[in-house]
Amino acid sequence: MSAPTASASKVAVITGSDSGIGRATAVRLAEAGMDIGITWHSDQKGAEQTADEVRGKGRRAAVAQVDLTRLPEAADRVDALCEELGRIDVLVNNAGTGTMTPFLDLGLDDVRQVLDVDLLGPFLCGQRAARRMIRQGDGGRIVNVTSVHEHQPRVGAAPYCAAKGGLGLLTQVMALELAEHGITVNAVAPGEIATPMTGQEDTDVHTERRPGVPLGRPGDAREVAAVIAFLAGPDASYVIGASWSVDGGMLRMGPMAGSHMAGDDWRRP
Repeated sequence: MSAPTASASKVAVITGSDSGIGRATAVRLAEAGMDIGITWHSDQKGAEQTADEVRGKGRRAAVAQVDLTRLPEAADRVDALCEELGRIDVLVNNAGTGTMTPFLDLGLDDVRQVLDVDLLGPFLCGQRAARRMIRQGDGGRIVNVTSVHEHQPRVGAAPYCAAKGGLGLLTQVMALELAEHGITVNAVAPGEIATPMTGQEDTDVHTERRPGVPLGRPGDAREVAAVIAFLAGPDASYVIGASWSVDGGMLRMGPMAGSHMAGDDWRRP
């Protein structure tokens, strides 16, 4: 198969696509005919493996290291990927980090790191992508990967919850302001997904038991990628400002979980 040219296909840039949800999304969008910009922070080998999978689908792949704690320089790298691939049609703000530290023990540097990666990074990358989409003149898609903790808190995750909650409302403002340019903006809010971030890389989710989740198991990264791909595609052309939970029903269990806990273990991370 001959290599596609820059003008022959749409381009998606996916932050944090060296593993997990980011990699699954890169492969899914490549299968949909898009060329892919891949970013990594510390796992260059993982990013190259993602690129190999994308190229195996017959699409172009470009790779860049992006450290979202180094702002605004990190957003420059997203611009460079767009230049290399010729345009941008889809941005997926997927890169993320978090802590499991009690609120009273948090240091300011740790809080700032999480806010930079999970909120300010997507803000700046979204600005860069949207400006390019507007100049291109044919619209685009931005998908922000939040979390169920966009909607519900978790003990030990104060900066993560603050950042994801902020990203959820940022998504809604972006959706309102960018709609006139034909750019749709939505969020995807995963629950527990088997990824390196949750210590479950290469886990068969159907062998894991989660009694507190209605579907009884964690999610697979490809299940999240499928929803992102829908929001990034033509079938979601009338969807803006929405937050799509991909959580096996976890968010629906708030009162149920509260009434069924038998101890105080939840009070500590």
